[in-house]
Amino acid sequence: MDKRTCDSQDVEVRKGPWTMEEDLILINYIANHGEGVWNSLARSAGLKRTGKSCRLRWLNYLRPDVRRGNITPEEQLLIMELHAKWGNRWSKIAKHLPGRTDNEIKNFWRTRIQKHIKQAENMNRRSSNISEHNNIQQASTSQTSTSLADSIETYSGNNNNNNNNNNNMGTTFHHQGNFPNENIWSMEDLWSMQLLNDANN
Repeated sequence: MDKRTCDSQDVEVRKGPWTMEEDLILINYIANHGEGVWNSLARSAGLKRTGKSCRLRWLNYLRPDVRRGNITPEEQLLIMELHAKWGNRWSKIAKHLPGRTDNEIKNFWRTRIQKHIKQAENMNRRSSNISEHNNIQQASTSQTSTSLADSIETYSGNNNNNNNNNNNMGTTFHHQGNFPNENIWSMEDLWSMQLLNDANN
């Protein structure tokens, strides 16, 4: 039969919150014997807990040098610097922040620093998109203005050519340009306009 099955049948592992009595047992045992191997420590101390549970309880809550409270700006800068260097190696980072636990540092990074980094990235992305959109609009406006200027210039050129050719035409003057409506005047219309101009003068 598997040894782990025997152990699980012989000793019922307790889960859930630690009691004050269990805390005292763990504190006194470590004070007298040191930390050692956590699985052996749990059995030797008479705690019906796993070695991992004992280790986390001691490191995160019971050891005397555990620091509680807000992480200072200096600690925050150090966390950012070490994370940039080592990534998510929380235990290694925690060794450079006396009294802070790896679990506390990890939670602080994920809930505070990482959140601000993502917000900053989103703001930069939005700003970049807005800038790109504005550049596209400016390019489109410039292109439209150039096209309009070209159209006006073409229209003026066509108009001058038509006026020059007007004397050589028969009875119809055809006014062409880039505008949607084309105007056709007969010679009578042109003579009428000329007579009106002469009368006004």
